[in-house]
Amino acid sequence: MNYRHAFHAGNFADVFKHAILIGLLEALKAKQKPFCFMDTHAGRGHYLLNDSEAMRTAEAADGVQRLLAATRLPSLLHVYVNLVRSLNAGRDELIEYPGSPLIASLIMREEDRGIVCEVQAEECAGLRAALSGDARFAIHERDGYAAMNALLPPAQRRGLVLIDPPFEAQDGEFRIIENALADAARRWPSGIYAVWYPIKLRQQVQPFHRWLGKSGFGKILVAELLLHPDNSALRLNGCGMAIINPPWKFERQLQELLPALQNLLSQGRYGLHRIEWLLRD
Repeated sequence: MNYRHAFHAGNFADVFKHAILIGLLEALKAKQKPFCFMDTHAGRGHYLLNDSEAMRTAEAADGVQRLLAATRLPSLLHVYVNLVRSLNAGRDELIEYPGSPLIASLIMREEDRGIVCEVQAEECAGLRAALSGDARFAIHERDGYAAMNALLPPAQRRGLVLIDPPFEAQDGEFRIIENALADAARRWPSGIYAVWYPIKLRQQVQPFHRWLGKSGFGKILVAELLLHPDNSALRLNGCGMAIINPPWKFERQLQELLPALQNLLSQGRYGLHRIEWLLRD
């Protein structure tokens, strides 16, 4: 595996993913019982936007940087921006950017627990540093899909699994995700699963959606953001999140979030967002 998220930290896909993640975690906090957050492809957990990797691509300029001067943000984006700003307190520019595990750590309560997995040794070392001293988290240097098979359901019996792979296997990654979710449906059918995926060609995504529709879960909600037409394999045209067992009325938060993201992150005349129920009780 050669993927390094540091090249893409804070880009439009991160903004999309992390805003939705915040909404899911906040929804879990609405109940007093503790929950478990599991991240199958956690990465480094913390990124510097002034390091050589991030500066080489400068993708944050068309992502999180665009939100800093925005006003009247939807509630999820307001929380997201404030969280990122808090990591950069006292600075005139944005330097530090949180990955999903660090975002979760800033939202979770003392009684909640986290399981984070990263297969690359160097990235996992960075993850341990990012979460150093946080006893709520168990950090595993292992394959995240195998960890799902071994560690679900969690002791808390409620929670969220974020599946955010690098998609180096391209179409094959969808098949790997399907196998992992099929097993998860037997082990922990009531868990919330949030699956991020890239959108290049629409025909690459459609079989995954068809599989989800027959997966055996009760409810599946899909959110997508497209900045370019989904007809070229040469670039990331957009991204989506398939949310299995979404919180009650979560689509209302997405209906507020996605139009704002489309407006704020637009890279040209084309822009599209989509919210669809693939399965509904």
